[in-house]
Amino acid sequence: MTRNSTAQTRFSGTSAPPERDTVSPLPAWVEKCCTLRAQVRGGLRLGAITLWVPLSVGFEACLLLVPGTPKIRWTRVIWGVLCKLLGLRIRVIGKRAGTVGGARARARGERPVIYISNHSSWLDVLVLGTLLPSVFVAKGDIEKWPVMGLVSKIGRTIFVSRQRSTTGRERDQMISRMVDGDNLVLFPEGTSSDGSRVLPFMSAFFAIARLPRLRNGEKSQLPIVYAPGMSPIIQPISVVYDELEGLPVARLRRPVFAWYGDMDLGPHLWQLVQWHNSRATVVLHEPLDPELFPSRKALAQAAWNAVAQGAADLRQNHAPQPQPGRCEPAEIPSNKPHVTKRLLDRVALHFASYRKTR
Repeated sequence: MTRNSTAQTRFSGTSAPPERDTVSPLPAWVEKCCTLRAQVRGGLRLGAITLWVPLSVGFEACLLLVPGTPKIRWTRVIWGVLCKLLGLRIRVIGKRAGTVGGARARARGERPVIYISNHSSWLDVLVLGTLLPSVFVAKGDIEKWPVMGLVSKIGRTIFVSRQRSTTGRERDQMISRMVDGDNLVLFPEGTSSDGSRVLPFMSAFFAIARLPRLRNGEKSQLPIVYAPGMSPIIQPISVVYDELEGLPVARLRRPVFAWYGDMDLGPHLWQLVQWHNSRATVVLHEPLDPELFPSRKALAQAAWNAVAQGAADLRQNHAPQPQPGRCEPAEIPSNKPHVTKRLLDRVALHFASYRKTR
């Protein structure tokens, strides 16, 4: 369970069980039983997670030696099972752009996809990792964390430090990974929020999608560039945790999911596992073609508009609609995989209690 944010500090919270109303119609002994039941549930879930993570990640390490896309597909299963163990259901609105990727996909002329999402919690990694065949771009500090750093490396995470001295190398690494067949997930807010709003997007995150345009006959100064017609497309995504115990999530309940500021992961996880069930809704907006925008700032603003609108609709319990994109349909990579691969992809969604509404 890696915190794949681009910037965050560690969390200091309490390990108290889920908050309950101070005035309850239930007798005290019933309240104690409910609290005990929640703690037992949380303990069992943590035990299952402790067992699943090393086994699944160990298998992932073996798949790194296998050519092709099995490692990408298995990673989705890892995240999907974790969602199931946390009691987190996923509702999806819209259609995903892009395929599982891989070298063969690039050889067929399928453009890579950069998924752009708002960011409020480490749970975003589990939810998006289940739905999207991609790798995450994370803050470089995570690479040095015990356990977390190893899991992230095995998961093929790309680490960035955002220092001037390493910017060029990190940019080239991300471009190289997309050229070789990977899709990426970026959180361009630069940090996680409290879930009540979408922070402005940093246009620097869009530099890998829109490389400097060259004049006729001019050669690029970058060591690696996209082949003609193979630059990535952008798909904006809105993620909101909108249901807890079957009820809409109000502002006071958003800290159950949101991980921001100086919160610690351990207490936050312990609070979450005590709840019985919850739901995340993901809105997949229509893709944007960076080549159709005059600047990366204009591209960043268009992506932010779509993500912010979708998230606002979800927070207000309105029926969200995928925002219109700006991309030629023929340019959107899409295919129907072999029946065996399609079944493997559905495994992750089954474990995650995935439900697509439209």
